[in-house]
Amino acid sequence: MSRILVAKPGLDGHDRGAKVISRVLRDAGFEVIYTGLHQSIEAIARSAADEDVDLVGLSILSGAHQAYTEELRLQLDGMGLDDVPIVVGGMVPPGDVTALRRAGAADVFPPSTNLLEIAPRIERVLEEGVTSD
Repeated sequence: MSRILVAKPGLDGHDRGAKVISRVLRDAGFEVIYTGLHQSIEAIARSAADEDVDLVGLSILSGAHQAYTEELRLQLDGMGLDDVPIVVGGMVPPGDVTALRRAGAADVFPPSTNLLEIAPRIERVLEEGVTSD
């Protein structure tokens, strides 16, 4: 069973989407660890290491998705977790997807993503590993 960390970085106080996604992934057979609100990137990286996760999912509504993804990729790589993929969900404009992939996101889930697509796409990311466009 794959372990997934779902994290809410920064001061964004809205976590309903992260909780829904956590439930969808649990129902699909993943073990999900949810960090709760207001996490620093450093705390998320530490949690990923401490929990020995296979993937980190960032839920971001604040618009800081690019900076958070880049920083988390650096933090994970610096901890020797360069094989742990990052996926990003939340308020991501379509024009930002390519840049997010360059920043280290293996997949991006904007608000229009069908919930039934999420688990299969996560499985694909886990099979393929850390990739970018």
